[in-house]
Amino acid sequence: MVRRRRTGDAGVAMAYPAPPRALAIQPVTTPAAPRQAALIFIFVTVALDILAIGLIIPVLPPLIAGFYPDAAQGATVYGWFVTVFALMQFLASPLLGALSDRFGRRPVILLSNLGLGLDYILMAVAQTLPLLFLGRVIGGITSASIATANAYIADVTPPEKRAASFGMLGAAFGLGFVIGPAVGGLLGSLDVRLPFWVAAALSLLNFLYGLFVLPESLPAGRHHRFEWKRANPVGSLLWLRRFPQVFGLAGASFLSVLAHAVFPATFVLYAAHRYGWSERDIGFTLASVGVLSALVQGGLVRRVIPAIGERRALVVGFACAVLGFIGYGWAPSGPWFWAVMPLLALWGLAGPSLQSLMTRQIDPTEQGRLQGAVASLGAVAGVIGPYLFTRAYAAGIDPARGWNLPGAAFYLASLLVLGALAVGAMASRERA
Repeated sequence: MVRRRRTGDAGVAMAYPAPPRALAIQPVTTPAAPRQAALIFIFVTVALDILAIGLIIPVLPPLIAGFYPDAAQGATVYGWFVTVFALMQFLASPLLGALSDRFGRRPVILLSNLGLGLDYILMAVAQTLPLLFLGRVIGGITSASIATANAYIADVTPPEKRAASFGMLGAAFGLGFVIGPAVGGLLGSLDVRLPFWVAAALSLLNFLYGLFVLPESLPAGRHHRFEWKRANPVGSLLWLRRFPQVFGLAGASFLSVLAHAVFPATFVLYAAHRYGWSERDIGFTLASVGVLSALVQGGLVRRVIPAIGERRALVVGFACAVLGFIGYGWAPSGPWFWAVMPLLALWGLAGPSLQSLMTRQIDPTEQGRLQGAVASLGAVAGVIGPYLFTRAYAAGIDPARGWNLPGAAFYLASLLVLGALAVGAMASRERA
């Protein structure tokens, strides 16, 4: 049996299998006037989570490497720290999503903020490598609450305004990554442990603020009973297959997140090798990328998506990303690279459109499960991406291969986004 449902995207209809009777789609009863303070809290929560993560980026690698006299061994161990952080997010995202569907978004978000603050305190005082490693395990689990924040937005925002709200969350991501590493580097120059204390203070203050401001977004009657098959990543991903359009859109999201991994994996190496940029040049460029991303997701999204529809915005965003990554790989000089940056920033139109289209197809009682499954896919991309792109970059500059293709990693990213464009366009197209 196939039903047709309007997506709100200028005449686009999406078909999906009828869910079992127990999970039938119920009318969404969004609060007429959700508390503005609560929405602001969610945006601040995401921004502070990312800011706290960004604060420790400049100091964690040298802190870990300092336990080893050999730099290569220290770098290898740091790679394990990065991997376990992503692995914990992969495992915890569907668990926290399922818990939020059962007990509500508020307790999950607040306890995650509290846990993240205590984790940073642990890392600030840890004097041994196992304790630092434990801190990364806890950090990966508690930072997975960002998926619950997405579910909160889906709860309290009317469908026609969700893309703009998800865009604001994207802007919070961008600002957090702009400010965090810059401030973390400054604080780390004073004391290598200071960024951890500041990150802990931000998370704990956010927890206290939320105690007084954050209401529950999941009304009585929408809670879903907890099941372990819903709370594990494999079960969550298999569950997505029941909704072909959502499954396709989630696949496009995975390819998009995987492509984004090219930046943390190779950008510093690429910019120093090809353009001879200093740390200051690289920091300025990354900050500019973050600002452009925040402008698109915090400003253009709320204007462009209502005007052209979610599906067209998705296609435009991915198309700009394909061209932008090709431009990054081709750019023969720094000014050319900077000239391409605004084009790639329009990629920010795609993410909020994907999120909005997916949330329309899922029962209100299972928004946490949806966000947990999507976050798990993102965590998988975070594990695969660094290996994939560093290998591509190394192959492009390897004299033995004779390719002389320093932009190989960005070309690979463009192919991945092209795949996301194709999958996303097919999944959201109008069906007969």
